[in-house]
Amino acid sequence: MEYAIEIHNITKVFGDFTAVDHISFSIPKGKIFGFLGPNGSGKSTTIRMLCGVLTPTSGSGTVLGLDIVKDAEKIKQSIGYMSQKFGLYEDLTIKENLNFFASIYGISGIMKKERIQEIMELCGLGEKQHAAAGILSGGWKQRLALACSLLHQPRLLILDEPTAGVDPVSRRVFWGVIHRLARSGITILVTTHYMDEAESCDLLGFIYRGQLMQLGTVEEIRQREGMHSIEDIFISYVERVSDIKVTGSFMEIRNHLD
Repeated sequence: MEYAIEIHNITKVFGDFTAVDHISFSIPKGKIFGFLGPNGSGKSTTIRMLCGVLTPTSGSGTVLGLDIVKDAEKIKQSIGYMSQKFGLYEDLTIKENLNFFASIYGISGIMKKERIQEIMELCGLGEKQHAAAGILSGGWKQRLALACSLLHQPRLLILDEPTAGVDPVSRRVFWGVIHRLARSGITILVTTHYMDEAESCDLLGFIYRGQLMQLGTVEEIRQREGMHSIEDIFISYVERVSDIKVTGSFMEIRNHLD
C-alpha cells in the first residue's frame, strides 16, 4: 500500500511544554483521514510539522515521499492547505481571487483559464463568480478558499476545521466536494469538531494532550470500544486520561434539567 503521509514518533517541545508527544500514523493515498481532538490537543502543531512550517524536536516522517525536515520547502509547494479562517481578498470577486492565486502558483495562459473553469465547476462557484468575496456567506467563502487551495493540483489537501461556523446545507455541499476529490485520488487530512463529518472519513485519529489515543476506521473504533456514537467514544477517551468528567448526552442533560 502506498502512503501519502507516514510519520514515526514525531515530537514537538516548546520549552517545558510538549505539544506533540511521540505520535505515529500513516495515511494511504486517496483516503480521507479525520484528525480529532479538543482545542489545544496538538492537532495544529502536528499539521504545521507535516506542512514543513515547524521542525519536529524528534522523530521522522514523509509527506508525498518528501522528508518533513529536509524537504520542507518542496512539501509546501506540493500540498494544498486551507485554514478555518477565511484568508482571501474580500474586495476581489470569486473569479478575480482564482485568477490571482493561479498566478501566484505560476499557472498562466490557456492552462489558467481551463483550470479556473474546472475548479469553479467542481466547487459550484459559477453562479457567483462575479460576486465580491466580502459579501459571500460563510459557506460560499469556504468553498472559494477550497477552490484556491486546489488550483495547483495538489496530491494532498490539508483542511483545518474547514466548516466551523458554516450552516448544515453548506457543510453537506462542501463534504460532497471533499469526497469527489478523494475518489479522484487526492489524499485529505481534515480536522473537525463535527462528529457527523468525522463518521464520513475513511480513517480517524484521536489526539489529546499531544498523544495519539486511537487510530482506525470508524467501524474498527466502534467495535473496540463497544459504542456506536463516535462523539461518546471521543468524550470517553478524554475522561480516561484527564480529570474532566463530562455530563451525559444532550438528551440526558435535557431530561435531567426537566
